[in-house]
Amino acid sequence: MKTYKTTFILFWFLSCMSAHAQTDDQAIWIKSPLFRVEYTTTVDEKTNEEIIVWPSTENMTTDTCWVQNVPLLEGEEFIGNIFPGFREMYLPSGKTTVSWLLTEENGETVLHCCLVMPGDAVTNLWLANEETFILDRETGIHYRARRTEPNCWGKHFGARAKKGDILDLRIYFPPLPKTTRSISIYGVPNWFLRGDRELKLHRNRMIEYLAMGWYFDSIPNFHYPHLIKEERQYEKSDENSWAVYADAHLIKPVKNNTMALWHFTEATYLAIAKEQHWLREKYNVEPGTLLVDGNGKQYKLRGVVDYPIGHNFWVEGLPGDYISFLLVFDPLPVGITDITYYEPEGEPFDAWGANWKGNVIPSLNVQTLRENQLLFDYHPREVVE
Repeated sequence: MKTYKTTFILFWFLSCMSAHAQTDDQAIWIKSPLFRVEYTTTVDEKTNEEIIVWPSTENMTTDTCWVQNVPLLEGEEFIGNIFPGFREMYLPSGKTTVSWLLTEENGETVLHCCLVMPGDAVTNLWLANEETFILDRETGIHYRARRTEPNCWGKHFGARAKKGDILDLRIYFPPLPKTTRSISIYGVPNWFLRGDRELKLHRNRMIEYLAMGWYFDSIPNFHYPHLIKEERQYEKSDENSWAVYADAHLIKPVKNNTMALWHFTEATYLAIAKEQHWLREKYNVEPGTLLVDGNGKQYKLRGVVDYPIGHNFWVEGLPGDYISFLLVFDPLPVGITDITYYEPEGEPFDAWGANWKGNVIPSLNVQTLRENQLLFDYHPREVVE
């Protein structure tokens, strides 16, 4: 990541579920990875409608229904921030994506069970019944599910929506104490929650612990920058042709090039901190940037969240801002301990302050980088006049 002259602020975007804004009474406890689920397809003989049939629900009942007014996950910005890649995941024929999110909302704990509609109608779904609990693993207290939205308690059910819509099926529990740190969730088999693993909770810090003590982080929530001028007939030596952004992700002051890492099943996310020296500063992310492990294996850069790759661009902000960019790499393997950050030299260009030197930062400890996540929490700017 090369810096030159720029300005960069970022608007905090962490909406609560659906289209509502997050309030002081709402917080995210934990988010799951994205899972691929196989399904089968049948055709209704009477209506000739194609219906997706969900796999076995592991619950035996003769009660079935079609639910009405199914809640949907709404807002493309919200979906992109909470579930980056949710729509873009490669899905072979016969598979779709599910995920879940545990939140604190309006004095209750809410489990949001999300499902990408693989067709306009899905049946044989199952959400919750009297077996659905959250167990506090430290106190042994059980928190019994209260209700579902839509109302499908104890029933196999079907739902209709447009193909590609994301269902937001909800299970409501009593509020968990703020001190709760370790839970198991039971009785939600369609979302792989059968109480067979421990989940570590960090209020407003989305971390999930998995088997063997290794855990995958949830994708970080960075502010969505504003594009205030589009790139036009881009030429690297023509500053007026570059895109201009504002409202970057602001953090507390840290050493320049401080990094944090989020380990995810589908990708590795690496945040890099930059000090803003001017009202407008130029940046570039080289496509050949790599992470390299101790065995020399390379993990390629896939992109930069919300910014271009391989093109110079401006960022506007205030001198003294500390901003962060979020780079996306191929996923690191489980258990890797150290990496090297490698950024190649860029092609020279004719602009004031131009800099195309490469950068190599060796011996970066992965666990330390993950602990640095707290350094990249949003920190709003305050100006005294």
